[in-house]
Amino acid sequence: MKRIATKTFACMCALVLATSGSAMVGCSGNSSGNDGAQQGATSQEAGYTFTDDLGNQVTVSSHERVVAGMGSFANIWELAGGTLVGASNDAFSDYHIESKAEKVGDFSSLNAESIIALDPDFVILTGANSGRGGGVAQTDLKDTLQAAGIAVAYFNVTTFDDYERLMRTFTDITGRADLYDQNVAKVAEAIDAIVGAVPAENPPTALLLTTFSGGTRVQSSGTQTGAMLADLGVNNLADENRSLLKDFSLEAVIEMDPDFIFVIPMGNDTEAAMRNLEEATAANPAWASLSAVQNGRYITLDPTLYLAKPNAQWDAAYQGLFDNLYGQN
Repeated sequence: MKRIATKTFACMCALVLATSGSAMVGCSGNSSGNDGAQQGATSQEAGYTFTDDLGNQVTVSSHERVVAGMGSFANIWELAGGTLVGASNDAFSDYHIESKAEKVGDFSSLNAESIIALDPDFVILTGANSGRGGGVAQTDLKDTLQAAGIAVAYFNVTTFDDYERLMRTFTDITGRADLYDQNVAKVAEAIDAIVGAVPAENPPTALLLTTFSGGTRVQSSGTQTGAMLADLGVNNLADENRSLLKDFSLEAVIEMDPDFIFVIPMGNDTEAAMRNLEEATAANPAWASLSAVQNGRYITLDPTLYLAKPNAQWDAAYQGLFDNLYGQN
C-alpha cells in the first residue's frame, strides 16, 4: 500500500506541475520519485555496452565486483571511481591500489580459478601478448571466463591517447564524468601546454634505451616513452635505423652520435640493469666521446613514469622529458 500511495502522489505532483505550466514529468513505478535515480537504475539494468580494443562487443551489467589483470588497469579503474575485488600482483607492488582486493597472480600468468572464485561481474585484461617466462597471454583466458558468465574486456594502452580512451570508457561505466575531467581533461590541457612550448627549429636527435640484467634494447617512437619524445619534437634515430630494434650495437650508436641518450632501467633490480649497460659501454673507449655523454645528456629516466604507465601523471612524464630536452637551452 505504501508503494502504491507514493506512486500515486508522484503522478499527482506531475499533473500539478503540468497544469501550472512547468514541464511534465512522467510517472514511474520507482518509489523514490527521483527521476535521475530512475534513469541511472534503468541504465544499470540495461548495462553499458562498448567495443574493446580487440573488437569484442562487451556489456557490463554490473561493476560492483571487478578484477583487473594489469596493475596499470587496476589504477585506472580506481581513478575512474571504481573499486576492485581482485588484481594482478603488480597492482599492489607498482601502483599501491586502495581497494581491499585479492591477488590473482602475475600479469603474465593469471590464475583463472582465483579470478572466478571472486565471483566478478567484470574482468579487465590486456590484449597485448603479456606472456613472460613461459606465461600465457591474457587473451587465452577469454573463453574460460565467459563460460563462467563473466564480462571480459581487453585493452591496449601505450600512449596518453590510449589512456584517455580507456578512462572515457571506465568513467562512462562508473558514471563519474567528474573524474574524467580531473584525471584526463586537465592532464591533457597540461600536456598541450608543454608540447606547445617545444621550439620549432633544430629538433634534437635521440636514442631511447631500455636496459635489464640480460641486455639492452632500443625503443622506437611506437613505444610509450618514444611516443612522448616524438610529441616533443625529437628525431628518434631508431626510426631511421630499424635494425637497432633487433640488435643493440654500441658501434652503431657511436656512429650516429645522438644529441641525447635516454635510458630506462627494467626489472626488479634497477642497479643491476644499469650496471649491465655501464659495463658494456666502459669496454668501448669511444663511448666517452659521444656528444650526449660529453654534454651531460646521457640521462636515466624514472621507470615509474616511463616504463610503468603514468596514468594521472602523464603530464609529469611529459614535463620531465621537456625539462631534459629544452631546460638547458
